[in-house]
Amino acid sequence: MAKQSKFLREGEISDQMEGKGFTATIELEKSSQDVFMPLLNDIPKWWTKDFEGQSTKLNDEFIIEHPGAHYSKQRLIEVVPNKKLVWLVTESHLNWLEKNKSEWTNTKMVFEVVTKGGKTVLKFTHEGLVPKLACYARCSQGWDMVIKEWLYNFITNGEGI
Repeated sequence: MAKQSKFLREGEISDQMEGKGFTATIELEKSSQDVFMPLLNDIPKWWTKDFEGQSTKLNDEFIIEHPGAHYSKQRLIEVVPNKKLVWLVTESHLNWLEKNKSEWTNTKMVFEVVTKGGKTVLKFTHEGLVPKLACYARCSQGWDMVIKEWLYNFITNGEGI
């Protein structure tokens, strides 16, 4: 594997260079349960209010739709309480792309929660969201904001979007 460049944006770590996808990591002074539960129960408070469905138990499905811009349907395919959650994007339509508007379809959103040195680290990886995709630049900026600002602020301060 190539040595990590110091010029990579924060969040772009070795997983991305291996082609797995975009990664963003946050560190919180909260318990693993306090970090994990909003991923299941509070999606409209930290990601988007354009949310329909459920994501509390295995095989639950939900839709995120920003009319005229973004549609995606996710299925909860893995839940390890207080440790890991995985959503599979089963359908997508990114209206603003010129060619393949379904670039998110069959990608996965993986949340991993680990306790380290009295703090809890949340690593988010959008597997399949790689630099060669047309949506990468815009989506990686969006994920940085959603994870590092909105989710972080919600978990830390209880402040929703």
